[in-house]
Amino acid sequence: MACYSYKVAGHVFTLESGLEIAPLLDNYAPFAYAGDESALFSLKIEKGDSPAFTEETRQDEEGQQIICGHTQGNDAVFEFRLQNRICGTLVCEGEYRRGTLYLTEFAQKFSINNSLMVFYALATARHKTALFHSAVIKHEGYGYMFLGKSGTGKSTHARLWLENIEGTELLNDDNPVVRVFDNEIRVFGSPWSGKTPCYKNDSCALGGIVLLNQAPYNKIERLRGIEAYAALVPSISGKRWDKQIADGLHETENALAMRVPTWYLECLPDADAANTSYNAIRVQEA
Repeated sequence: MACYSYKVAGHVFTLESGLEIAPLLDNYAPFAYAGDESALFSLKIEKGDSPAFTEETRQDEEGQQIICGHTQGNDAVFEFRLQNRICGTLVCEGEYRRGTLYLTEFAQKFSINNSLMVFYALATARHKTALFHSAVIKHEGYGYMFLGKSGTGKSTHARLWLENIEGTELLNDDNPVVRVFDNEIRVFGSPWSGKTPCYKNDSCALGGIVLLNQAPYNKIERLRGIEAYAALVPSISGKRWDKQIADGLHETENALAMRVPTWYLECLPDADAANTSYNAIRVQEA
């Protein structure tokens, strides 16, 4: 039985499996951990039939499905499908401390990545941590996150910063992690970065959040209070019908809305859009 240990945004988790999964874990290599800190959760990966479960809800996006439910013993279940084919089924026990992923022969890397993203988001929700669906760039020691619905242009806007704002680097292109600390809020790279292979074990202070919306012009305005809070919620992963997880996410979202400047950018996919957001954020920093 091979064991693997990783540390992402300060949270340790472990994998164990008798299967040959090492070639599927290359994106986790920068996060390998050899210390003695206790794991927040552990995942066992095996083949075989998953237990029967009752469906609660499902998410369907771009040919990918996650079917959420529970077993008769009330363990949480997440079935992952790609192109309507089952890739694997994650069963989480108790307080999201232990889980088992039952793999099929189809799209195993996809199944492992999705299982760990879901498990990580749920296990860390009560620890002032949120896994975002976002692109994030790093500039002059600060991280800036770009949010929006799929197809809005998050990756495009990040690329426009890289091309037009000197000193910009990509921290993560799809799933960064944000943690709230007493003295600051930080954004971290993660092993999950969508179609762009950007797996950086790095972090920086979160300097601003920009919600994007396509428009025939470039215009930016500051969001405050409930507007800022509402802008964040759709981009944060979590099982919101579970009260403990929902309460943890609310605490994190509230801290972000109060402490991190949040903006709404209506934009074109052009250099002026990057400069518009950059200039607004720079004014706020000054």
